Amino acid sequence: MRTAGPPRAQHLLGAEDLGVERLQQLLDLTDSFAEVARRPMPKVPALRAKTVVLAFFEDSTRTRLSFDLAAKRLSADTLTFSAAASSLSKGESVRDTVETIAAMGVDAIVVRHRNAGVPQQVARWLDDRVSVVNAGDGAHQHPTQALQDAYTLCTHLGRAPAAGGGAAGGGAAGGWNLVGLRVGIVGDVAHSRVARSAVAVYAALGATVTLIAPPTLLPACLDGWPADVAHDFDEVIADLDVVGLLRLQHERMGEAQIGPISDYVRSYGLTAERARRLAPGAVITHPGPVNRGVEVAADVLDGCPTALVTRQVTHGVAARMAVLFRLLGEEPAAPAEPVPAGAAAGPNSGSSDSGGPQ
Repeated sequence: MRTAGPPRAQHLLGAEDLGVERLQQLLDLTDSFAEVARRPMPKVPALRAKTVVLAFFEDSTRTRLSFDLAAKRLSADTLTFSAAASSLSKGESVRDTVETIAAMGVDAIVVRHRNAGVPQQVARWLDDRVSVVNAGDGAHQHPTQALQDAYTLCTHLGRAPAAGGGAAGGGAAGGWNLVGLRVGIVGDVAHSRVARSAVAVYAALGATVTLIAPPTLLPACLDGWPADVAHDFDEVIADLDVVGLLRLQHERMGEAQIGPISDYVRSYGLTAERARRLAPGAVITHPGPVNRGVEVAADVLDGCPTALVTRQVTHGVAARMAVLFRLLGEEPAAPAEPVPAGAAAGPNSGSSDSGGPQ
């Protein structure tokens, strides 16, 4: 029997943790923290005396630096863990490593790992004593990337709530929403944790999502994915409001899955000629890192005014501030309604409103 003790830690392990109401709340918080970032002193004392550990077992630039800056702007202390410079190189297990980190009295561990399911396993090992955030696990989930991308689209396309209106439990159409928008996710869907999280979040906000890829770059099973499938990019490009490009993840695939790169570019790359057929006002997103000349031509990336790649990175800091504040800065709330998704389930996370950015 579990003895009485501190409240159980809350987690963000996958897009399924972002219930519709909780997603609206996190987008509201992201908007508030985006305003904080524009101040001369972009810092608030919301997580003073909290400690956040960045346990990145896989290489990262944008996500690791973004979480580090997000925690510091909330006045939390941060510790950065490098697998190469740790006792893992001496044969220590991942479990013993995270148990050691937790024993130091930290409040949250942000986990990235090349294997799917590791953040979920860490949460179980630590028995909900420490909040765990999934910063990307194999080809499984990347929920904070989906949050920042949804915020980027909503703000750019005028899909934010009216000032002072908030979500007010109004669901997608009553608050932050992508209702009626046609989103195409193009490229290596099979190996993309970003795609799995984005499809669930975009669909929850009311978008119609189409996965555009050759059969070899689609998951073997798409049951439960709230998305359509197309194999011919040229056939659907003019109908899309959003073109979400994905990197070819060579480290997770064999050459037989794509063949010559030139063939892939010819069929699925956003070339200058293909970009000219985009619908008026259509936007381009990419989670990075970008392979220029492969998934998108350099002149399109640099010259298209509706390419939002840099803006996605900017909003990533505010989105991760929102997640850390929600997990560590408030008392837990009841679970929200789940987001429809074809991903593995995980415990919900979230909390009631109090003491947000002023």
